[in-house]
Amino acid sequence: MTQYWEPGTTIEWVYEGTGRHTDKPNVRPMTVVRDDADGLVAWLAPGTPLLKAVLVDGRELRHAGPVQMFTAERALKLDVWRGTGILKASPAGKPWSVWHFWAADGTFRGWYVNLEREHVRDREARRTSTVDHVLDLWINPDRSIEWKDEDELEGAVSAGRFTAAEAERIVADAHDAIRDIEAWTAPFSDGWQTWSAPPYWRLPDAPTTHEPTLVAEELHGG
Repeated sequence: MTQYWEPGTTIEWVYEGTGRHTDKPNVRPMTVVRDDADGLVAWLAPGTPLLKAVLVDGRELRHAGPVQMFTAERALKLDVWRGTGILKASPAGKPWSVWHFWAADGTFRGWYVNLEREHVRDREARRTSTVDHVLDLWINPDRSIEWKDEDELEGAVSAGRFTAAEAERIVADAHDAIRDIEAWTAPFSDGWQTWSAPPYWRLPDAPTTHEPTLVAEELHGG
């Protein structure tokens, strides 16, 4: 029998490193909101400590450009989530997750579909792992759809991160997601845009790592 995490459980939502960057994952500690046969829903709270891959000079990977961001050397950095909270839903059997975004005043901004490998759970380690597929979709509150990061997917092919056939599969997955959006299936239809985190939930602890990390204060001479 499948065992699910209880609401309030702290887990790690992991984007694995790939290629020669397998030792450079992105790790986000999150709190389980719901976990059942339909999928996992978890909360990334503002101020959550996290581990992420950056360029060796501390800048975000995207600063290297749509090709070099996949080939440049990387380092791990302990940081915190500086935006408003994100509610992430990973529907069972789907190669994407759906992220719910709010503005600072609590106004719902929209849904972000992050194309990614279907998640692999390690329940004992309280970890769910996936691989980012670069291409994304943004859904406005009026349900209009915008494609995101198409140039980065092209860059990933040029860099050898994906083959042309793999990129075609990712684009096909995006079209599958659009069909779900147009049909307004779960998690879009679940009403999560009105959800808010219980005030008694505490921030998770920082992920542990044995790799060298960059410290923001040192990078800026602080």
